Amino acid sequence: MLIINAKVWTMAGKTYENGFIQFLDGKIQEVGEMSRCPQDEVCYDAEGAVAVPGFIDAHCHIGMWEDGMGFEGDDGNEDTDPITPQLRGIDGVNPMDRAFKEALDYGVTTVVTGPGSANPIAGQLCALKTMGRRVDKLVVREPLAIKMAFGENPKNTYHEKDTGPVTRMAVAALVREQLTKARKYLEQMEKAQTEEDEEEPEYDQKCEALIPLLSGQVKAHIHAHRADDIFTGIRIAKEFGFGYVIVHGTEAHLIQEELLEEQAAVICGPLIGARTKPELAQASIQGPGLLSGAGIPVAICTDHPEIPCHYLLMSAQLAWHNGMDREKALEAITIQAARICGLEERVGSLEAGKDGDVLLFAQDPMETHFPPKAVFLDGKQVR
Repeated sequence: MLIINAKVWTMAGKTYENGFIQFLDGKIQEVGEMSRCPQDEVCYDAEGAVAVPGFIDAHCHIGMWEDGMGFEGDDGNEDTDPITPQLRGIDGVNPMDRAFKEALDYGVTTVVTGPGSANPIAGQLCALKTMGRRVDKLVVREPLAIKMAFGENPKNTYHEKDTGPVTRMAVAALVREQLTKARKYLEQMEKAQTEEDEEEPEYDQKCEALIPLLSGQVKAHIHAHRADDIFTGIRIAKEFGFGYVIVHGTEAHLIQEELLEEQAAVICGPLIGARTKPELAQASIQGPGLLSGAGIPVAICTDHPEIPCHYLLMSAQLAWHNGMDREKALEAITIQAARICGLEERVGSLEAGKDGDVLLFAQDPMETHFPPKAVFLDGKQVR
């Protein structure tokens, strides 16, 4: 089918003032000016609406803490063990949580969700589309990353249980211990494949879960607010040679030069809310703009349910109104979010071969107070 007569913002360096988008088998087949629009029996006339890629919430916990459910719907933190890399977010998500529909209504078509930040190593994040009843059919990428957390959250979680870790030193030590075990486990497995007299190690689910991280298949998404916790996460990543993304980065704008030197990327958010705990004392709505202006790749997230997913566009608008370049703010919930999360081959821009996730806004999406007038997911109109 075709979307015709749209102002197409591809987020890939091109804008078509009066353009079309063609879908085939759920993918974008072609994007261009109406002057070379192909013929199709099924057309949606955008009537001049602005077309942008579906929004990407680069870090949230949608479906893990179900809306209005309390403990019964609380599946985000397995706080009986501080080290749980074997937990898969996909096993905790309920895609029938009404928050998914609200997110889709406001243009969020892809979310990165999974375990919370109670544990130093919390488990495996996944990227999902926001419509469907069976989570297996929503998967964009799984596992997407290993979730780690430093600072106040793991400290408080286990201090309340009168057990460790209760210091930043212990949090880091537990992470190192498990990564060292996993590295030795991987080395023994590799030897067993090349040396006849070497036996494979006894199966260890925690070590197995960390092999994709240590072999470079996935990155770590590191929950860290304070600057010292950000540096601890980077230090450990460098020690073990794995890629990483800083999540939240509340004090990241205070260490711009160091993050630029490390070529670190930051997922900022939530941007709406009060400074409700000590780690947020230096929180600033100017943070994303300062980081982006310094040349650091920035995505914006909601951290749902801290801020509901459907406020993602509002978060980008607030970042723009508080110093972030307008184009960078929109990129932070589209193509830059996709790049940071390793999803750019499928989502984040309107280009041939990518998923047919398209939003149509009656006016400039960075200035509107209204949801999109139409939402297309995998080439089908769903709203």
